[in-house]
Amino acid sequence: MVNYIEAATAPAKNTGAIRIYGEDAFAGMRKACQLTARCLDELAAIVEPGVPTDVIDRFVFEFGMDHGAYPATLNYRGYMKSSCTSINHVVCHGIPNDKPLREGDIVNIDVTYVLDGWHGDSSRMYPVGEIKRSAERLLEVTYESLMRGIAAVRPGARTGAIGEAIQTYAEGERCSVVRDFCGHGVGSLFHDSPNILHYGRVNDGPELREGMIFTIEPMINLGKPHVKVLGDGWTAVTRDRSLSAQYEHTVGVTATGCEIFTLSPGGLDRPGLPPLQG
Repeated sequence: MVNYIEAATAPAKNTGAIRIYGEDAFAGMRKACQLTARCLDELAAIVEPGVPTDVIDRFVFEFGMDHGAYPATLNYRGYMKSSCTSINHVVCHGIPNDKPLREGDIVNIDVTYVLDGWHGDSSRMYPVGEIKRSAERLLEVTYESLMRGIAAVRPGARTGAIGEAIQTYAEGERCSVVRDFCGHGVGSLFHDSPNILHYGRVNDGPELREGMIFTIEPMINLGKPHVKVLGDGWTAVTRDRSLSAQYEHTVGVTATGCEIFTLSPGGLDRPGLPPLQG
């Protein structure tokens, strides 16, 4: 049985109940998420061949500090970086280091800022210089998967409708959907209920209700969906070493659909890719 609770009276931990937020929370999330989106916009000019991911991570930390925000990943369960940088066959949770990016790489940069107690969580893919058409196509499919999942969000639908929209499209494009990681509730907590699976059936999962806030963050592989976590306990990679991509938005369920809190203010939701038509 799924329980829903007014966020204002909920305990400050994930109890399994789904929080329902009010307009004040939506206002706070807009600010936190837009700060994250602005940081990701700025990174479009920084990501290039020869730049170590530690440089990216340092920028994320300093940008947050300059704007009164703290990176949620820093010191989270022992994680010691301000962002995640996942390159090529790394699915998620790649740890920034001093190794430089190379021409032809694709990298996901995942940033979450805590601003006035609210968590703004988003990630984007960045091509490093000129990339192969197969990599560009993966980015296009992954972004479209995200947006199709978002389009399924409305009161009365179920979380499975999000997963079905993503899975149907991605697999129809001869890609695979990672099962081992999912989206999640977010807001006053970094990770909360419900889990948002990126595969499934339209009638599966909890009912979506106005006031829910969560991330949608599909991880799409060119090869098979299977992943493994490396010995550092964080870095997840494709088992067949095929390319993987991910885009992530934080959304809030409204009376008529949803609001995307993390949209790029500079129109850079797909940095390095051709503009969408129409």
